[in-house]
Amino acid sequence: MNQHIAHLDDPKRRILKDVFGFDDFRPGQAAAMDTLLAGRPVLAVMPTGAGKSLCYQVPALVLGGLTIVVSPLVALMQDQVAALRLAGVAADTINSSIDREENIAAWRRVTAGQTRLLYLAPERLMTPRMLEALAGLDIRLIAVDEAHCISQWGPAFRPEYEQLSRLRGLFPKVPIIALTATADEATRRDIAARLFAGKVETLVLGFDRPNIKLSVAARGDGPRQLLDFVRRHAGRSGIVYCLSRKKTEETAAALEKGGVKALAYHAGMTKEARDANQNSFMTESGVVMVATIAFGMGIDKPDVAYVFHTDLPGNLEAYYQEIGRAGRDGRAAEAHMLFGSGDIRMRRMFIDGEDASDEHKRRAHGRLGTLIGYCEAVQCRRQILLQYFGESAAPCGNCDNCLDTAPLSDGTAQAQLVLAAVLQSGERFGATHVIDILRGAGTQKIEEREHDSLSCFGSGSGRKKEEWQSLIRQMVAADFLKADDHGGLAIAERGEDLRRGTGVFHFRPAPARTKAKADVAAASEGGDPGLLAALKAVRMRLARERKVPAYVIFSDRTLIDMTALRPRTLEEFALVNGVGAAKLKDFGKGFLAAIAEYGSAK
Repeated sequence: MNQHIAHLDDPKRRILKDVFGFDDFRPGQAAAMDTLLAGRPVLAVMPTGAGKSLCYQVPALVLGGLTIVVSPLVALMQDQVAALRLAGVAADTINSSIDREENIAAWRRVTAGQTRLLYLAPERLMTPRMLEALAGLDIRLIAVDEAHCISQWGPAFRPEYEQLSRLRGLFPKVPIIALTATADEATRRDIAARLFAGKVETLVLGFDRPNIKLSVAARGDGPRQLLDFVRRHAGRSGIVYCLSRKKTEETAAALEKGGVKALAYHAGMTKEARDANQNSFMTESGVVMVATIAFGMGIDKPDVAYVFHTDLPGNLEAYYQEIGRAGRDGRAAEAHMLFGSGDIRMRRMFIDGEDASDEHKRRAHGRLGTLIGYCEAVQCRRQILLQYFGESAAPCGNCDNCLDTAPLSDGTAQAQLVLAAVLQSGERFGATHVIDILRGAGTQKIEEREHDSLSCFGSGSGRKKEEWQSLIRQMVAADFLKADDHGGLAIAERGEDLRRGTGVFHFRPAPARTKAKADVAAASEGGDPGLLAALKAVRMRLARERKVPAYVIFSDRTLIDMTALRPRTLEEFALVNGVGAAKLKDFGKGFLAAIAEYGSAK
């Protein structure tokens, strides 16, 4: 309910959901949008695939009027326009690859005020005729994509981009956002100087925060562990996240009793009390905010020294966003989490208690399993976190696993059993089924596929299910296994070496857990590869009919989400990540029919 209210109160969140079909922003997007909406220029450096386009598309729809988007590639412009139109957004491009009549029709829509985003190449935008025509229009925003092209230090300097330095003088009241995924510090300085005369807010939105030390510890005496940690950071501000309102208040009181200035923050407090505590935290030094996840949206306090999780967060995305509130001043900071046997049960209860479909809950359990894998990992935590967001890194030397020499067990023999089960069953099944093979379970799925005849069947019957789950999660985290987006396990390159006897695998044995947690990895087995192939066929047909690239219809990630959710109604289809109102109307019935047909054929 609170999230829904937040969407209604925040225009950019409402547009993100209603138009583009996303529940939340990716890291960095909201900060870039808020700066633009406040009328200030932005240089955003974001990794490929991080959602740069939404940083200006959402503000364009919030602001109204006309947004000019400068792009160097005709094909890219046309794909962006096609994607926006499929989402129900009035977008146009005028370029040399389109015949004259189409360009004239597009310009008429622009001058009539019908077009929200107009995509232009720099050489067309900067002609005297175009600039004169645009001067009389209601331009609210200018976006310069692939901004490294303006820099002589960039990897793809283009002379026609140099003219864009005139934009700030020609449109002095219009905020400009420059975006690139390819800009080192020298390139960023050059872009800032040329496009903004040095007066710009630069957001470098890669995912690595090397100044934050990452650590996870087994929960013993939780309150004592927290107090000892906070006292090590005496006089500095920190955020302590708790799972419940009650624990938030109890924890704040315990810290106060221990001589620490601590305040509580949760949704059950009055707005006046929340605002007063937040104001104290933002303006005073050495204050510890003990909070539920209700605290944090829009918080930009640069000197937060640490984020401490007394309980397991909801998933890795939530964890990343929450720890990202530490160390924004560039000073050394810490992100410390306590992980205990009750955490998974509580998180599972939260998921099972949601008003959502079984498929949605299963995906949530899968995301929880990924986070547990991070907690149980024995190699560099930063590598795991960055890999989750699509980045690679060397061991960081600034996490507990890099710094500590915790005792590990040789799990080579057990890992080789897992690899055998994955290989013999075809490298397509999730952890649950692989474990059933290892433990010799007589499930219907095993009988139907005759996996009880595999030589590895029952080879791991001496170990409990939760032990195998922990081992497999650590194998995935350590790159011995790779899991696809719908849960299927395959052998990675390191796993091939191990299978041939040329490698070793060390792991941290799983702590004893209750039976309620034993099947948490079942959630990692997501959608069906056959259904995914059927949905891709539908997507390709629709793309050919509309003469657009397939990803413009729906991304692979959206199709994978469909295989996990398996919607049966338009209402359920609307819950799929990446399905906005226009695509729901245009494509919902076709994809629902394909899902239903696939289900009836099995």
